[in-house]
Amino acid sequence: MDFKKSIQQFFNKIQESWKAGKIQKTSRITYGVMWNVILFFLIISFIGMFFIGGIGAGYFASLVKDEKILDYETMAQEIYDYAETSSMYFANNVYLGDINADLYRDETTLDNIAPELISAVIATEDEYFNEHQGVVPKAIVRAVLQELTNASTQTGGSTLTQQLIKNQILTNEVSFERKAKEILLALRLERFFEKDEILEAYLNIVPYGRDSSGRNIAGVQTAAQGIFGLDAKDVNLAQAAYLAGLPQSPSAYTPFVSGGGLKDEEDIQYGLNRMKTVLNRMLDMEYITQEEYDEAINYDLVADFKEDQKSPFEEYPVLAAQIQTDAKDILYNVFLEEDGITKEDLQENPKLKDEYKSRAARALQTNGYEIHSTIDKELYDVFQEIGKNFDQYGNNKFTEYPKGSGEMIEQAVQGAAIMIENSTGRIISLFGNRNPSIENHYNYATQAVRSNGSAMKPILVYGPAMEEGLIQPGTPIADAYLAVPDGGGTKEIKNIDLRHHGLLPARTNLAKSYNIPAVRTYLPMIDINPVDKYLRPMGISTIEDEEYANASLPLGGLEHGITIEENTNAFSTIANGGQFADAYMIEKITTKDGDTVYEHEVKTKEVFSPQTSYLLIDMMRDVISDGTAAGLRSMLKYSNVDWAGKTGTSQNTENVHFVASNPNITFATWMGYKIPDGLEHLNHSKRNLAFWTKFINAASDINPELVAPDRAFQQPDGIVQRSYCAISGKLPSELCEKAGLVKTDLFNAKFVPTEVDNSLITGDQIIVNGKAVSPGPDTPGEFTKGGGLMFNPEFLKEKGYDKLPDITQLIPLNEDRSKWEKIGFPNTNTTTYSISDDGKAPEPPTSVNASGNQITWNASSSNDIVGYRIYRATKGSDSFSRVGSTTSTSFKSGSGDGIYHIRAVDYFGLESKPSTAVTIGKAEKKKVKEKDQDKDNKKEDKGKEETSEKESKEADEKDDKKKDIDEDNEDKQQDDKEKEKEKEKKKDDKENKDE
Repeated sequence: MDFKKSIQQFFNKIQESWKAGKIQKTSRITYGVMWNVILFFLIISFIGMFFIGGIGAGYFASLVKDEKILDYETMAQEIYDYAETSSMYFANNVYLGDINADLYRDETTLDNIAPELISAVIATEDEYFNEHQGVVPKAIVRAVLQELTNASTQTGGSTLTQQLIKNQILTNEVSFERKAKEILLALRLERFFEKDEILEAYLNIVPYGRDSSGRNIAGVQTAAQGIFGLDAKDVNLAQAAYLAGLPQSPSAYTPFVSGGGLKDEEDIQYGLNRMKTVLNRMLDMEYITQEEYDEAINYDLVADFKEDQKSPFEEYPVLAAQIQTDAKDILYNVFLEEDGITKEDLQENPKLKDEYKSRAARALQTNGYEIHSTIDKELYDVFQEIGKNFDQYGNNKFTEYPKGSGEMIEQAVQGAAIMIENSTGRIISLFGNRNPSIENHYNYATQAVRSNGSAMKPILVYGPAMEEGLIQPGTPIADAYLAVPDGGGTKEIKNIDLRHHGLLPARTNLAKSYNIPAVRTYLPMIDINPVDKYLRPMGISTIEDEEYANASLPLGGLEHGITIEENTNAFSTIANGGQFADAYMIEKITTKDGDTVYEHEVKTKEVFSPQTSYLLIDMMRDVISDGTAAGLRSMLKYSNVDWAGKTGTSQNTENVHFVASNPNITFATWMGYKIPDGLEHLNHSKRNLAFWTKFINAASDINPELVAPDRAFQQPDGIVQRSYCAISGKLPSELCEKAGLVKTDLFNAKFVPTEVDNSLITGDQIIVNGKAVSPGPDTPGEFTKGGGLMFNPEFLKEKGYDKLPDITQLIPLNEDRSKWEKIGFPNTNTTTYSISDDGKAPEPPTSVNASGNQITWNASSSNDIVGYRIYRATKGSDSFSRVGSTTSTSFKSGSGDGIYHIRAVDYFGLESKPSTAVTIGKAEKKKVKEKDQDKDNKKEDKGKEETSEKESKEADEKDDKKKDIDEDNEDKQQDDKEKEKEKEKKKDDKENKDE
C-alpha cells in the first residue's frame, strides 16, 4: 500500500513540474551542454586524423622517396624473372631429370592449372583478389595495429600482388620501409598487368616445400608433379586444396622429409589440417558446394602422395654430373661469344673467366633450359648393371697413401667404359664408376687421366709412320737390343717377356705389342713432333709440350696421361677413315619455348689419309685374330663383326686398356685403381677383355645395327697387294726367293717399294747345329758349303744392325726360324753364335744302325759339330779307312760289305772317338785293330788338322784302291775286279755327292 502511494506521489510531482515548464527548461540546458561537448570532440578528432594522416603520409613518402619508379618493361622483366630449373634429357628426347639446383621450378601457364586449384589459392591467400587494386586498406590497417600492439596472432595484410612484389622485386626483410615500397609497387603493378598475368606469375614463384625426392620446390606445376606425380591441370579438389595450403608454411606442411620419402603420420597431419582449412574457406566463399566439400574432406589424400623417388643425381649421379658440367662449359663459351670476349681478353683480365663461369652456372639453374644429351638410355642403364655386377674385378688392395706416410688405405679395382660413334663423335653410352653416389660422381671414363700403355702405339707410332711413308704393314722392324738416351746415360728398352723376337713385320710387332720395334720406329720421327702433328689434332690435350722427345712415349710413358675418352676418340678417328670428329655428349640446349641456345655441329678434320687408316685397321685386326687379344672373338656373341683393336698396359700394370672399332662405333674399357697401383698383369688383361665383351654382347642385343653391323671396313682406292723380302721390306731378290723369305702384304700405292732387296749375298758357310755361320780358319773344308746365303755386311751397317751386341737377335724367335738359320752372318765386329774352343774332342754320335746299305745315327751331344766322317774296315783287314763325310746323320754306303763306325767333327777340326761299329753285308765280325793313320787322325792327337783338303782326298782314293784290290783277289780275276771297282766307285761318288 505505501509503495503504491509513493509511486503515485512521484508521478504527480513530475506532472506539476512539466505544467510549470521546469522540465523543458532543464532539458534545453543539458542538450546544449552535451552537443557542445560532442562537437568539441568531433573537431578535435578530425584535426587529429588529418594530423595523423599527414604524419602517416609524410612518413610513407619518406619511406618510398628513394624508390625508383618502374616502367612496364622493367616490371615485366622483374616479375617474370623467376628461377626455373633446367632439365636434362637422354637421346631421342627421353626425360632424365632436372639439373642439380638449390630450388627446383618448372614454369606453367594459367590455362594449364586446374580451376579448383586457382579458386583454392584465391580463397586462402587473397579473397578480394578480383576486386582490389593491389592492396586492401583494412587489411593493411589491421596488420599495422597487430604490429604496433605486438599481437600474438598475425592475420597478414598482403595480397597476392604484394606477395609477388615481395618475392620478385623486393626482399623478405621485415620493415615498414619494405612494406611501404611493397604497397607502392603493388598499386603500380595492378595498373600495368591483368589479374590473370599477376596470378600466373604468383603461381609460378610461390614455394611449396619439398618433393618426394627431398628437393626444394617452387611453382605449382613443380609441386603437383613432385607431390602427386600429376600436372597442375589434372589435380582434383582435395589435391588442389592441399597444394593451396602449402605456401603459408612450406616446410611444416610438406609431406616429405629432406632426404626424400614421407614424414611420419603425425607430421603429415599438419598439412592435412591445413587442407581442411582451405576447403572451409572455399565453401564459405561458395567456390564449392557442400557435397563437393564433403567428398574432398573424406578423400584419402595420403594414398596419392608420390612414392620416394630418386633424383637424377641419386639415380644417375655420374651421368647427371657430366651433363651438367658439359652444359655449363658450353654456356660459358656461348656467353663469351655473344659478348665478343676473346682469348686475349681472358688473358688480360683473368677475372672475366670466373665471372662468365659463374654466369653460366647461374643460367643453368635459373633459365629453365632443356639440355639434350647423346646418351642412349637403354644402353646406359644396361651398362650400369654390367659395370656394377661384373664379378672379375679382382681383389681389393691396400695402398700407401699419401706416399711416404706409412698409412694404408684399402681400395677396390675401378672400371670404366665408353662408346663413341665414329662418324660423328657422339658419345652413345658410358660406364664411369663402380660405386657412384651424389657425393661420389667421379667419372673415370671422361675424367681419369691415365697412361694408355701400348694403346699409344697405333696412334703415335705406326699410324704416323705409315702416313709419313716410313713403314708399311709388312716392313721388317728389328725386335733386338735397343738402348735410348736417359738422362746422362742410357736405358735399355725391354719387352714385357724380356725376350728379343727378331726381324718381324710391323703388323706382327703391333699385334704382339712388342715394345722395342715401336720405340725403334718412333725415334726417327721425333724431329717431326708426332704429338703436335697427330695426337693433338685427335683431341688429346693432356700431353706436355716437351714430352714428344721422350723415347718411352710410344709405350705410354706419359707424365700425366690421357683420358679414356680421348684415347677412344683417337681410335675412332682411325675407324672413320682418318677423319677426326670430336667426341661430345650435349646435342643441343634450348629454352622452354624451343628456341635453340646451342646445337652441336659435327666438324671433321683429316689426321690420316684413308689409305693409312685402312692399313692400320687391317693391322689391328691381327691383334684380335692372333695377337694380344686373341681370345676375344671366342667370347663374342656376334663373332662375325669386323673388329680391329689394341690392348694397352701401362708401367707397373697400373692401368689395363682395350679399345676396338667396327665400322660404326669405337668402344673402350679400362681397369685400374683410383690411386694408381699395380694390378695383376696377365689376369687383369684377360679380365678387361671379358669386361669389354660383356658390354659389347649386351649392346649388340639391344642395337645390333649400330653395335654389330654386318658390313666390314671398306678398303679405299690406293691400296695394293705386293710381295716383298721379309728381311729388308724391299722388292724380292733372287737370293731372297732362294731363302724362302718372300712375303706378301698390303701397301699404300704411294709407298710401294721400288728398290730390290740387298740384304743377302752368297759365300762360304758352314752349318752348326742347324745354324749357318762363316767357317773358321780350322774348320774342315769338306763341310764348307760354297754359294751359301749370307747377310750383306753393307745392309747390316745401313740398318745399324752391325752394332748389335748379338747379331743373331735378328733371327725371328718363332716365325720361319729354320729358313733364317740357314743364312750365315759375315765376319763383323759383332759376335755370331757363341762357338768357343775348349780344346776337347767332341762327343761321338750314338745309336748307330745299319739297314741295307743305309747307316743312321743320333747326333753328337756337343754343340759345335759341323759334320761326321764315316770309316770302314773290310774282311780280314786290321785297319779302318775313311770312306766318306756328311753334314747329316745318315750315310748310304756304296763300298760293299764291311764294318763301319762314325766320328763327329767340330767347328775347330777336332774329331771324336769312334762310335759303336755296325756291320753291312757278310763281313767277318772280329775285333779289328785300328791302324794309326797320321794324316787322318793327326788333329785328334795334336788338336789341329794339318792335312789339306787335297791330301785328304788323295788318301781316300788310295784307301779305296787298296780295298778294291783285296775284294778282287777273293772273287774274280784282276781285270774283272778292276771293272767292278770302277763301277762301284762311280756309284759311291754319286751317292756321296747326293749326301
